[in-house]
Amino acid sequence: MISIDRTLTPTSLLPKIDAMWTSSAAKIRSLAESWKPGDGAPVFTVNGKYTSRGWTEWTQGFQFGSAILQFDATGEDWFLNEGRRTTVQYMAPHITHVGVHDHGFNNVSTYGNLLRLMNEGRIADNEWERRFYVLALQCTGAVQAARWSTIKGGGGYIYSFNGPHSLFVDTIRSLRALAVSHLHGHVLMGENDQKISLLERLIAHGEATAKYNVFYGAGRDSYDVHEGRTVHEVVFNRNDGNARCPSSQQGYSPFTTWTRGLAWAILGFAEQIEFFKAQGIAVPVAFDEAARATCNFYLQHTPVCGVPYWDTGAPGLARMGDYLSRAAEPFNDHEPVDSSAAAIAAQGLLRYGRLTGNTDYVQAGLTIAQTLLSAPYLSTDPAHQGLLLHAVYHRPNGWDNVPSGRTQPCGESCMWGDYHLRELALYIQRLAKQDSYLTFWS
Repeated sequence: MISIDRTLTPTSLLPKIDAMWTSSAAKIRSLAESWKPGDGAPVFTVNGKYTSRGWTEWTQGFQFGSAILQFDATGEDWFLNEGRRTTVQYMAPHITHVGVHDHGFNNVSTYGNLLRLMNEGRIADNEWERRFYVLALQCTGAVQAARWSTIKGGGGYIYSFNGPHSLFVDTIRSLRALAVSHLHGHVLMGENDQKISLLERLIAHGEATAKYNVFYGAGRDSYDVHEGRTVHEVVFNRNDGNARCPSSQQGYSPFTTWTRGLAWAILGFAEQIEFFKAQGIAVPVAFDEAARATCNFYLQHTPVCGVPYWDTGAPGLARMGDYLSRAAEPFNDHEPVDSSAAAIAAQGLLRYGRLTGNTDYVQAGLTIAQTLLSAPYLSTDPAHQGLLLHAVYHRPNGWDNVPSGRTQPCGESCMWGDYHLRELALYIQRLAKQDSYLTFWS
């Protein structure tokens, strides 16, 4: 399990965070200079250069949102101008993309961050620019909410790009789109002008995720032996609305825990609880139970440094001895680690720890951040376009680059990992400097 450093504070991490922003700036500029829009959104690096992967265009917002976060942290105008220009020029199709569940990833990372900066007084308040951002966020939430499947007995979920039968654990973090759209007074208009509440769909989806994608050691199946285990996908029978079985697109199996899915749950539930509390909305019990359970599972099933292997049941781990009792080994010959899962989970642990007063979660989040802001995870090589090294995208499909002479993916980066390391660093930096608290709806 994670060896928690209880001496760490947000302020103590500022030197590492400052160094990260210096490296980050060069990498954002490098990608901006080399990226060709016709090639599609950059997804992950191959031999240090960002490449695309045609599956869904879910990483574009992380690309442009990274420049906006860089401005937020450093005040360098070039990054604001780049983030604003590319958002306006390229993000419109993502607002009305009816084929994906990833609206919160793409559009809150761009339009949402820009609106937040305006609300915080970091950029000039222009009425029409503000209305432009608000309209984009209103629309993206409604389009996301329209991907709706009902569950027998009540409730429902936003279905994944696999189709109406598919509930992904990832989507809990992308519900930011529903939240900000609701916050700006928007509803989804249905048949006969039915006004459909985005907040109600947000809550229903979160409750479905907590019930079906999170396990609680209650014997739901033969492998439900650990509180907080998650499954990537749950399959429903669309004829009657019954949940049929766990499944997995990106994990090793439906009965093991894909750690990035676990991380999405940790951060997604924590952020939504923050949102409810800030808006005076009663927090659904299921959200709190899922957040606590997933935080605990992450702490107990991750190596001492805080960086997990890509799946807790990956078969090669059996050949690595007591791998949880030592730091993760990104250059091992058996299974890859996933630093992107660590960057996502760290922020969730920090947020949920702050909400509950649980210092174990807070200090674990800082411990993970310290690991990621250091070698061998932080990339300082100017020839490498990635910022956070040793991330994994899709191990079952074999999409990740395996360097020459090695047997496992390592040494590469992904857009969501880089973005979430930046977001984690900005979150901690604001805590250290006692700036305004970072939220997606500000």
